[in-house]
Amino acid sequence: MVTLNLIIMIPFLAAVLIPVLYKRKAPIHIGWSVFLVPAALFVTLARYIPSVANGETYSYSMRWIPSFDINFTTYLDGLSMIFGLLITGIGSLVILYSIYYLSSDESLKHFYIYLLLFMGSMLGVVFSDNLMVLYVFWELTSISSFLLIAFWFHRKRSRYGAQKAMLITVSGGLAMLTSFIMLYLMTGTMSIRGILAAVDIHHPLFIPALVLLLVGAFTKSAQFPFHIWLPDAMEAPTPVSAYLHSATMVKAGIYLVARFTPIFGGEELWFSLVTGIGLVTLFWGSFTAVRQTDLKALLAYSTISQLGLIMSLLGIGSISLNVDSDVKTFIYTQATFAGLFHLINHSTFKGALFMVVGIIDHEIGTRDIRRLGGLMSFMPVSFTIAMIGSFSMAGLPPFNGFLSKEMFFTAVLNISQLDFFVLDTWGVLIPVIAWIASIFTFVYSMIIVFKTFLGTSRIEVGDRKVHEAPVGMLISPSILAALVLVIFFFPNIIGDYLLRPAMASVFPSLADKVELSQHISVWHGFNTEIFMTIGVIVFGSLFYRYMGGWKGIFKLFPTSWSLDTLYNNALLRLESSSTAFTRFYMTGTLRDYFLYIYLFFILAIGGALFMTGAFSTDQIHYAPVHLYEWVLILVMLAAGISIPFATTRVTAILLNGVLGYGIAALFVIFRAPDLALTQIVVETVTTVLFLLCFYFLPKWKKEMDKTTPRIKSINLLISISVGVIYVMTALSVQSGKLFNTISGFFEKADELTGGKNIVNAILGDFRAFDTMLEIVVLFIAGIGVFTLTKLKLGKGGENVEDQ
Repeated sequence: MVTLNLIIMIPFLAAVLIPVLYKRKAPIHIGWSVFLVPAALFVTLARYIPSVANGETYSYSMRWIPSFDINFTTYLDGLSMIFGLLITGIGSLVILYSIYYLSSDESLKHFYIYLLLFMGSMLGVVFSDNLMVLYVFWELTSISSFLLIAFWFHRKRSRYGAQKAMLITVSGGLAMLTSFIMLYLMTGTMSIRGILAAVDIHHPLFIPALVLLLVGAFTKSAQFPFHIWLPDAMEAPTPVSAYLHSATMVKAGIYLVARFTPIFGGEELWFSLVTGIGLVTLFWGSFTAVRQTDLKALLAYSTISQLGLIMSLLGIGSISLNVDSDVKTFIYTQATFAGLFHLINHSTFKGALFMVVGIIDHEIGTRDIRRLGGLMSFMPVSFTIAMIGSFSMAGLPPFNGFLSKEMFFTAVLNISQLDFFVLDTWGVLIPVIAWIASIFTFVYSMIIVFKTFLGTSRIEVGDRKVHEAPVGMLISPSILAALVLVIFFFPNIIGDYLLRPAMASVFPSLADKVELSQHISVWHGFNTEIFMTIGVIVFGSLFYRYMGGWKGIFKLFPTSWSLDTLYNNALLRLESSSTAFTRFYMTGTLRDYFLYIYLFFILAIGGALFMTGAFSTDQIHYAPVHLYEWVLILVMLAAGISIPFATTRVTAILLNGVLGYGIAALFVIFRAPDLALTQIVVETVTTVLFLLCFYFLPKWKKEMDKTTPRIKSINLLISISVGVIYVMTALSVQSGKLFNTISGFFEKADELTGGKNIVNAILGDFRAFDTMLEIVVLFIAGIGVFTLTKLKLGKGGENVEDQ
């Protein structure tokens, strides 16, 4: 088998090759070369569907940082298989769509690099078994999505949306990282499978880890109240929206919750948060979608709503880990089954809808619903795809969304009958909220179809000829629309080969007790679920027909009270506070900067010495101080004390040189000739440079000194304090040795390295990498200096060579 590690790295390697291919200007569109990457990965993963369906799993591990139990360990099971197929399959269709959607004038090189980086990062998330590796790829998805959302960076809204998405998702990622660290402290392992076997639900860190992990999942999957980033992310090109914000990135949080359900699923808090937040997100997303006038904004809120539906199903399914009856266990596991099924269905119909909206924007030049209408006569194929996708999202037959929506109704009806987790009092609200949210889902689905494609045309054509999209742009949404129908008529192919093994991954402890999958049927008779669906159609039609009469309810939710306004105000306040704080300490005065550094040193080191009682002196092991050493020290003291009182700059420079050469003399006395030579060279160069610099300065006069006596007193106090702290630290270190000196090890330099000079052996062998990096830093600094010396500026400061 091609190792999972290689599958993850292939998109990254392909991204590196994109600039080379782009530079050669191949006769075919660069997108065709990129298309081969996800297509090949999809075929590779599809080959293992039968074996994974039979219960086999695949794992591969590569050592990375074994001392911290961090290894590049990957794991393929039923759950990761679903997400891997979505990432590569939808990715292939999106790239094919982008070939015809994006203009050749766009920076295609950067677009496909970012897209491949995101694809590899998502594959890393779903295949990683190590917590730290998962976190690295998790944050890489945030970074690459930032680049994709801001692809049209010349637009202010694109930059704003990218920043907003990154701030929220990265913050959630940091919370998730904290949860991972807690899990490691609880179990002593970074492996997700290892944590499942070793976790202690009574550990005091268990609940904090649960909450922080859900924060990470909720931010990534746009759950309330973190959902506000997703509508602004719609400023990205449509291929990005169809890929990231319908099928992959927003599903990462869903994956995280499903993957960690075996660990946290038995807790009441897990059920309450996942189910409760999911239902709130479902309702608020569907309710808010109805008021949107931009098609992509409508799809954004509909995506939020659908993600809430899937999240609530995962929460309801976690109840199965708490019931004591095999029958009840089977009943409640089917909620998770429905959630995973709807996850696949949502990727098909929502991906198709995003692409159709992109076609409308590409061909008509607007996404404003108020300016559209009557497009069916111009764009019959796009209308057909939009109708299939919208009716599936509304939960109507014969489309796949109907099947998973019926299963959703079954799950909420079952959960309302439980008598624990306070469901005996509040459980009845769950099917009510789900039903009302479904009515709004029906309404916004009808808006997409009827207000865009039917009715009177309100398009101002002008010079633009309205016509159907090119065939190439229709291929991808047509495939997704076809899958919507195929899944409806043959749902058990997915049920048997994808959903059943995924359920075994989510509930490994139940796999031997009950059947985790069910036979998906199109018709279950006239039951409560079908009557709920009929009610959704009836009331949804009435709500749509008389929308003008009740739409005023949205005025009760003014934008000034919205979470977006709260976010914007918080960001503005944070920026103003940080600006004020920066202006407070960035005074432009060198003395102030030294003052901050020395005060911190005094408080941190001096405070630690006194508060911990670390200061100590032990003069027993001190070497005797000879007369000539005392003389040298007194000379240096006299020079140091005299510098502040020097009346000319030359005198101060020469006295400073006495200090430097005095240190070189001490090195000679202590038998360190190499250090002495280095000190002499450095001191000589420094003294010469000082003299050269001061030569060009105006002649110093006493009246030029504006320092007040108060400032001089503060300077003197800080200087004495820093000197005392340094001496005390040195004496304490010398007197309180906790470990044996390593000098004995270095004395074996001849034996270990073949070097006769210990210092050279240390620099060239023992700390070779450190030395190499120091040289690299000096080399980079040299390049910077060389560049500045070659830079020729004009009178206005412009680069002359660029004019």
